[in-house]
This record gives sequence, structure tokens and C-alpha cells, in this order.
Amino acid sequence: MKAKRLGNASFDISNITFGCWELGGGPWEFTNDQNNIELIRKAFELGITTFDTAEGYGNGHSEEIVGAALADIRKQCIITTKVSRSNLAPQDVRRSAENSLSRLKTDYIDVYYIHWPSFEIPVQDTLAEFVKLKEEGLIRAIGVSNFSLEQLKEAVNYAQIDVIQPEYSLLHRAIEQEILPFCQEHNIGVMSYSSIAKGILTGAFHLDGKTLKEGDFRKERRLFLPEHLEAEKELLAVMKEMADSKDANVSQVAIAWLLHQEVLTSAIIGTQDEHHLENNIKAASLSLSASELETLNTVSERALSVIGYS
Repeated sequence: MKAKRLGNASFDISNITFGCWELGGGPWEFTNDQNNIELIRKAFELGITTFDTAEGYGNGHSEEIVGAALADIRKQCIITTKVSRSNLAPQDVRRSAENSLSRLKTDYIDVYYIHWPSFEIPVQDTLAEFVKLKEEGLIRAIGVSNFSLEQLKEAVNYAQIDVIQPEYSLLHRAIEQEILPFCQEHNIGVMSYSSIAKGILTGAFHLDGKTLKEGDFRKERRLFLPEHLEAEKELLAVMKEMADSKDANVSQVAIAWLLHQEVLTSAIIGTQDEHHLENNIKAASLSLSASELETLNTVSERALSVIGYS
């Protein structure tokens, strides 16, 4: 596992981040809290030091699990969490931050994000409270998630934005045209979510014959529509051939592609399964040549020309 400096912040993060959305329950199939606490500890033992959660994941339950798992090793970890769109008024931001601190069993948050931009509250007002929280030592860095380029440009006028968290993978590449160059220019870190495209880039739905169960929230997502699953077949076949040549698997190729993107600081990967965790971490040491990266880019772009870039 490697560490990279997070934008203009004063600390490094691991280049793979443990994503804790699933640990809150909600739309995902759920194991149990004890399993997930143990899995977080296992991730730390295997070299992951950065853990991403949000107040909106299971109405705070994910934060509680992260807090329980990391309480005794807090100083050795980076914890990032987010305030929900409904809580972006200044007084609500502070209340949300205080509640997150309590659930996380900590007296500071390393990165505090605006989870989704507000339709009503000016970002200037929200970020003014973020700046106060930072000045008081309650948060160490400020992030935004799911912001457009225009929203990001506005945000940097009111606070030092240290990191963005966009959806980014071989099947989500809309940010490459404008947002990533802007981040490079302003030294803003990038932490990708949906790094394996909610399971598509594991190969499970193209190579292993897996289908979604009735009621699975992913059924309505664009990547899982029948015509788009068809358009993704070539990419998954190329990834499988590449993985086989390296004694690796498709998930590792997908994660390794992200880790080879110079602008990326950390790829967020979530799981409730120890085998999947260990498999994902191996991607950090998987090398892809310039030719292999170009092949993946080209075939990915062919799929995206059918399913769309965002």
C-alpha cells in the first residue's frame, strides 16, 4: 500500500480507501456489525489507513461502526465523512459535524465533505461554517462530492478545497475532460467512488453469470440496463484476458487502472467480505504497461460511446 499527499492538506492518505457505505445497511445486502467491525480492523492490518463514511449511510450507523472499529487506533487513521444535502445551512452543518464526531468516537474529522451540492443553500454560507470548524480544529480538510466543474469553481472562492470525491472508473469517465484538469491545476486531491462500478467491473455480471435480485437498487442504474450490459461485454472480455496474463482477476485490473491515473489520490473500495478485501488490496501492486492502459482506455471509450459518460 502506498500513501499520497491529499491535495493541499497537511497529511497523506492510503491509495486505497475502505468505503463504508455498505456498513450502514440501507440498500445493500447486509452481513452484521461484528463482521464489519472486524473487516475494518483487517483492512487496517493490511495497510489501509483511510476510511470513508457519511452521516447519510444508514442514518449514521456506518459512522458508528467506523468509530467502534477504530477508536483505539484513531491517531493512526484518516477518517473522512460527509454532511448530507439536507443539512447544509450553517447551523445544521455544525450540528451534523458534532453528531458525526460523537458517532465516530473522535474529537476531529480528517476530511469533511459536502456530500451533494444544495439546491437552496448558497455554497458560500455552507463553506463559511466549514472554515470555522477547521479553524476550531474539528476538521482538518474540506472536501466536496458530486460537484460539477462550475460548482467546484465557485467553491474554491470561499474555502481551500482539498479534495473532491466523484464517481470514477473505467465506466464513469466524464470528469476527465474538465474536472480532473482543474484539480491538477489547483492541487485538489481526487478520491474516486464506485471504483468498480457497483460490481460491474468485477466481471460477476458478464463472466460469472450473476444477476441482480429483485429489489436490488442497481437494477435501475444505467450500467445494469440490458442494452448497456451488452455494450460492456467487450471491455470485460479484454479485462479478463489481461487479468489472466498477469495471474490476477478483473477487479484488480479495474482498480489498478484507477491507481495508474496520475491525478487520482485514492480509490474508494467497499466490501463486507474479507476475501474481496484481500483481493482488492492486491491491486495496489498490479502493474499495467502504457500499452495495456491505452487498450483499456480505447475499449472503455467504445462502451461509453453507447452507454454515455455520466
